[in-house]
Amino acid sequence: MPYVSGKTMIEDAWKNGYAIGAFTAHNLETIKAVLLAAEEEQAPIMIQIGQKAINEMGMQPLREAVDSLIAHHQISVPICIHLDHSRKFEQCMEAATRNFQSLMFDGSALPIEDNIRITRAVVEVANALGLGAEGEIGKIGGTEDDITVDEKDAMITTVAEALDFSEATGVDYLAVSIGTAHGVYKTTPELKFDRLSEIREAVKKPIVLHGGSGVPDDQIVEAIKRGVAKINVDTELRKSFLEAVQAHWAEQPEDWILADVMNDGIAAMKATVQQKIRLFGAAGKA
Repeated sequence: MPYVSGKTMIEDAWKNGYAIGAFTAHNLETIKAVLLAAEEEQAPIMIQIGQKAINEMGMQPLREAVDSLIAHHQISVPICIHLDHSRKFEQCMEAATRNFQSLMFDGSALPIEDNIRITRAVVEVANALGLGAEGEIGKIGGTEDDITVDEKDAMITTVAEALDFSEATGVDYLAVSIGTAHGVYKTTPELKFDRLSEIREAVKKPIVLHGGSGVPDDQIVEAIKRGVAKINVDTELRKSFLEAVQAHWAEQPEDWILADVMNDGIAAMKATVQQKIRLFGAAGKA
């Protein structure tokens, strides 16, 4: 299996001026769309397994599905499976035993001391096993996997917060709040580039951009220039998949062959993933 540690994958992107697309998968069809796009673009990618999918499908079935589809489609490009937005230390440990290559403990809703303490414990395990570890400082607005942060609470991460958290936890890559949100934007986001540059200079490690769906392309390119090396994409993928399924049924309302309907969704999502891979500068980097 072509699995690569998140630490190795993200550091290579960071040092070479591109970003890894971290694409959220929810079921067999969406895993397939991401894998086929990565293979076609010859790009290293992260497949993120998040809380909503785990709650509905279970961690083990989703994890085993990735293995099966990699084998079935003869995928050769570097793949990293990332546990996204885990709120529990125990869940991070389960993912470590199931051969995830990257773990994220999200303690951004906890008191800072608890966030640091638990994130550091996850980092220690990840280091011992050669996995990548991500932590989050500051709240990123919107809703992801049934977790909602009011936009007024989505504070921009300060340089001091980022540096203190980075040094106290030892995370390999750090998610900060610089003006993105999970979900669909009501107005065009304006990323705080100066703050991003200041944080990068202080922490000297890769930065993660959550809420990558709907951010204008020019802002994504600028963020990568300023140290973002992992960009999470979910909403745009689901939207492209479901719009294609809806269009199929609008044209053929009597088509009850599920594979035909789903294949339209897979093709549309695959095209969206490919567009993101190229935008992030990751095409051909396998």
